[in-house]
Amino acid sequence: MEFDLKEISSLIKNKLDGYEFKAEGDEVGLVIESADGIARIGGLPNAMMGEMIEFPDKKYGIVFNLEEDEVVAIVLGKKTDVKAGTWAKCTSRIMEVPVGHGLLGRIVNAIGEPIDGKGPIKVEKYRAVETKVPGVIDRLPVDQPLQTGYKVVDGLIPIGRGQRELLIGDRQTGKTTLAIDTIINQKNTGVICIYVAIGKKSASIVEVATILRENGAMDYTIIVDASADDPAAMQFLAPFSGTAMAEEFMWTDHKDVLMVYDDLTKHANAYRMISLLLKRPPGREAYPGDIFYLHSRLLERSARLSAELGGGSITSLPIIETQKGDISTYVPTNVISITDGQIFLQSDLFYSGFRPAVNAGISVSRVGGKAQIEAIRKLSGKLRLELARFKEKESFTAFASELDDETQKQLKRGKILVEILKQGKHVPMPVEEQVVSIFLAVSGILEDVELTKIKEAEANILEKMRSSQKAVLEAIRTTEKLSKDGEEAIKSVTQAVIAQLSSSTHA
Repeated sequence: MEFDLKEISSLIKNKLDGYEFKAEGDEVGLVIESADGIARIGGLPNAMMGEMIEFPDKKYGIVFNLEEDEVVAIVLGKKTDVKAGTWAKCTSRIMEVPVGHGLLGRIVNAIGEPIDGKGPIKVEKYRAVETKVPGVIDRLPVDQPLQTGYKVVDGLIPIGRGQRELLIGDRQTGKTTLAIDTIINQKNTGVICIYVAIGKKSASIVEVATILRENGAMDYTIIVDASADDPAAMQFLAPFSGTAMAEEFMWTDHKDVLMVYDDLTKHANAYRMISLLLKRPPGREAYPGDIFYLHSRLLERSARLSAELGGGSITSLPIIETQKGDISTYVPTNVISITDGQIFLQSDLFYSGFRPAVNAGISVSRVGGKAQIEAIRKLSGKLRLELARFKEKESFTAFASELDDETQKQLKRGKILVEILKQGKHVPMPVEEQVVSIFLAVSGILEDVELTKIKEAEANILEKMRSSQKAVLEAIRTTEKLSKDGEEAIKSVTQAVIAQLSSSTHA
């Protein structure tokens, strides 16, 4: 075999001419001080605000302060994970978390790592935890309902897709239960749900996951857990991470997403702790001056996108815990002013047996009837009026010894209405059945039924409607209207049930 030396040398020369020498270097600094989850780092002149910083053993932090001679980062891990004298490396990446369908049905921590013992997650892509919010031109008005399954909420304080509705009240008044039942009610609607737990006990998160799993809701839900055992940095990051996961579904898959932040009071406390450790000047109640901006930039990411952008949406249910019903403190007033309405849950209503313990008189939805189907919208006006009349009469007659027949009749009707609005937990009601129940409440058709038998009568009527009047329920669900024929069918079933109840009572 003969070799052509000229050809070989020409090939080598061409290869050498096309070779480009590239030197890649990492910007590495030194941890000067590390205490209480705060690392002060020297030697990172090109670090960016919000950038991920890598420490030994694959530990990470976020740049929080850019000072003249050093960078200050919060450590996303235990306080002892980063020690003084170790190296710290820039990643040139703003803080990001894994997103995509692989997260559905899983429990992850604030940086998207699985903590449910079900193995690793197949990561499709990453998304920055903080992004620019959609502008006014990019949004559509909120006019599509997101049903909670609760008659008192869907009838009086409706929530629309793309809305931010605050759940506020003292501890143990049913705020988390209302949010969980709203997630359960999204089954078969195509809505993706993300539940962000901030500063809660691990046992509480296990209980939430169990309830969702038993009701078939974990298949379309992601739980982001920053428990009370986790450092303040993880509790601060969790709602932003959950929102980034939601934005992937909204922007890329054009889906509707429900976000639950449980709760932002503890989120504010975590941010206050970090700010005080960073020696930022404290303001009212020792919170930093940008605490309002913290929650506004989080909740402004909830929106309903225009058709040109795919029409997806993020609906937010932030939760705020109050002390003895006081909503005038700093964080509650901030979040009230940011959101599009509030649902107030009160302890006295809860302990009196009215559950969900929603105070319909002071709760409000700034979207209103636009987020209701037509059937409920027509009935809800009378529902609100009747409830207001009852509350007024009840307060005036509390100390009266004798009442005229008309007043007694109005009080009986109001008590019937309140009984029908009561609802057990984890059994959200389909919208067509809500229409039937609200019609029963406002039509006065149950006035002759004993108050103790009202819930039994309602349950029997709904059962008969499901078995013998499926067409009526289906018509309400598909047309979103209650026709005259539908009203007559409900009245007919109701009369049969009342007759059955009265005969059983006399027997």
